[in-house]
Amino acid sequence: MALTGIQIFKLLPKTNCKECGVPTCLAFAMNLASGKAELDACPYVSDEAREQLAEASAPPIRPVAIGKGVRKFTVGGETVQYRHEKTFYNQTALAALVTSDIAAADLEAKLKLWNAFQFERVGYNLRPELIALKDVGGDKDAFAAAAKKIAESSEFNLILMTEDADVLKAGVEACGFKRPLLYAATDANADAFGAIAKESGLPLAVKADSVEALVALTTKLTEMGLKDLVLDPGSREIKNCFQDQVVIRRAALKDLNRAAGFPTITFPCEMASNLDMETLIGSMLIAKYGGIVVFSDFQSESLFPLLVERLNIFTDPQRPMTVTEGIYEIGTPDENSPVLVTTNFALTYFIVSGEIEGSRVPSWLLIKDSEGLSVLTAWAAGKFAGDDVGTFVKKCGISDKVKHQELVIPGYAAAIAGDVEEELPGWTITVGPREAAHIPGFLKEK
Repeated sequence: MALTGIQIFKLLPKTNCKECGVPTCLAFAMNLASGKAELDACPYVSDEAREQLAEASAPPIRPVAIGKGVRKFTVGGETVQYRHEKTFYNQTALAALVTSDIAAADLEAKLKLWNAFQFERVGYNLRPELIALKDVGGDKDAFAAAAKKIAESSEFNLILMTEDADVLKAGVEACGFKRPLLYAATDANADAFGAIAKESGLPLAVKADSVEALVALTTKLTEMGLKDLVLDPGSREIKNCFQDQVVIRRAALKDLNRAAGFPTITFPCEMASNLDMETLIGSMLIAKYGGIVVFSDFQSESLFPLLVERLNIFTDPQRPMTVTEGIYEIGTPDENSPVLVTTNFALTYFIVSGEIEGSRVPSWLLIKDSEGLSVLTAWAAGKFAGDDVGTFVKKCGISDKVKHQELVIPGYAAAIAGDVEEELPGWTITVGPREAAHIPGFLKEK
C-alpha cells in the first residue's frame, strides 16, 4: 500500500533545507506521494527511511527492461493517466510475429528486410524493437534454433511464445543472453513458468481471461519473488481490448493497485485478418496504453506511421524537441557560402535546412539555443535577442570558416537586426524571408 503525504513526512529529516526544490519537507512529501517528485531529490533522507519510502517513491507501473544491445528498451514506469498531466516516459515497443516452423532461408530473408526498417525523423532514428517467436508443434529444437538465429544474426530482441515449459527452457538456453520476454504464464502453468523466469532472471508475461483473473495471477507470481511482469488480459476483440487497457492503467494509477501495476502486451495480429486493420488497432493501442504491440508482419507503409505516432505521443509536451546548438553544413559550403541563423526548435531546423538543401546553394546554418522555441516565440520570450545572437555568432567559430561578414537572420526576427549589428561590428546583417518556403528563391537571388 502506498504511503500518504503525512506518513512520508514523518520519515523525512524535516530540515526544510529547500535543496529538493520546494520550500518545506511537507511540500516535498506531498509531491512524493503524488508521484511529482523523486526520493533522490532529498539529500538528507536516512537509509532506513529510504527503505520504508521505496514503495511510495516507486512508479505505480513498474518499469520492465527487455532485451540487450542497441534495441533494448524499457516498458512501464508511467506515472500519469493522460499525457498532458506530465508526460509518458517509455515508448510502446513494436514486435512482429514469426513461427518456429519457418524455414531457415525465409527467416534469414525476413531478418534482413526487417533490420533495414529504420527511419529518420526530426533527428531521431525510428525503428521497431522485437520479434515474437511463436512455438508451433512443440518442437523445442526448432524453437531453439530460430531463437538462436534471431538473437545472434539481428539487432532484434525477442518474445518467446509457448505453452510448453520444456520448449521455453530450450529457447532461454538459446537466447537468454539477449534478455527475452517469456510469454506467457497462465493459471495452468504459472508454477513452471514462474520457476523458469526466476531462475533465469528474465521478464515474464502473464495471461488470463480477464483483468480480475490477471490480478490474482500476478499476486501469486509476485509472492514467488517475481517482479518484472508484463500483463495480457486475454482480450482479442477491439472494444474489450481497449477497455482492458484503460482499466489496468486506472487500477495502477488511480487505485494504486500494485497487482495491476505492470506494463501490458497486446496482439493486433490476433484481432484482425489483414495488416491494414492490425495497423489501425495498433495505432489505438500505442495511444491507449499498450506497452508492447505485436503485429503479424513489418511493412514500411504501416510501420512508419506507427513509429511517427509513437514519437509524437511519447515526446514530452512540456519540452519541445530540439537540436544541438552549433554550426551545420548544408551541402558542401566553402568560405564564400552564405551564413544563416535560426533557433534550435527541431521542426524549425528541419524545415529550414530542407529548404536550404532544396535551393542547391551550399550554406552554413547556425543554430542558436532558444530552449526549443520557434523564431517568433523565442524572440517574444527574449530567447532570441540581438545581443545574444551576436554573442553566439562571435563564439561559435563561423568567422574561421568564411571570408565574408554577412549574416542572414529570420524575417520574423527583423527587429533584432540593430542589436546584432552592435554586437558584431563590421558585419552586415541581412533580414531573410519570413517563411521558409521563400528561402530557395532568396538564396538564388543573392
